[in-house]
Amino acid sequence: MKYKKVVKGSFVDRPNRFIAHVKIDDEIQTVHVKNTGRCRELLLPDAEVYLEVADNPARKTAYDLIAVYKENFGLINIDSQAPNKVAKEWLETQNYDVVKPEYKYGNSRIDFYMKKGRQEYLMEVKGCTLERQGIGYFPDAPTERGVKHLRELIGAKKAGYECAVAFVIQMEGVTEVRANEETHPEFKEALEEARAAGVKVLFLMCKVEKDSLRVVEQRE
Repeated sequence: MKYKKVVKGSFVDRPNRFIAHVKIDDEIQTVHVKNTGRCRELLLPDAEVYLEVADNPARKTAYDLIAVYKENFGLINIDSQAPNKVAKEWLETQNYDVVKPEYKYGNSRIDFYMKKGRQEYLMEVKGCTLERQGIGYFPDAPTERGVKHLRELIGAKKAGYECAVAFVIQMEGVTEVRANEETHPEFKEALEEARAAGVKVLFLMCKVEKDSLRVVEQRE
């Protein structure tokens, strides 16, 4: 996926989950943050950030904060909408007969339904932006929705679907994602149960640039 028009800025602060103040061309702008997670280790004062210029002139905020440069590590895409977009682009190269987003199953909407021949597949996507010592961790904030979806995948696997949870790694140099037990122990338990039930855990490694994100490799 590619962003249309991207500008560079310097992070100032984040009054709430949805907005931040960023210095762009020596002016402080209020911008939309495309990630409701904490991102505390990334959004630090004076951090170099990248923003997409909004294409709707009537919007209250003229920019979307999409990426941040982490010192001594590199660029991290923090756009929470990006993982599903790049996952869809990747799935469309994997020889499925059908790729359908937002598939209703049980009491949830699973990110993707796929079909190849008679076999049906379900895949839930999670974006990873939290890195510690070269390892990715998810989530960076408690996610009851994430736990619910893992339980749905366990049920779907028993019903005959091939199921997977795919972690889209929104940074380079990280090859695996572990459950962040410190932040949400229940998510770790659900992920372990899912893996034991035969749900695949995929790591989708990405090429990250200031104006684009794409999957370049899959690992399990």
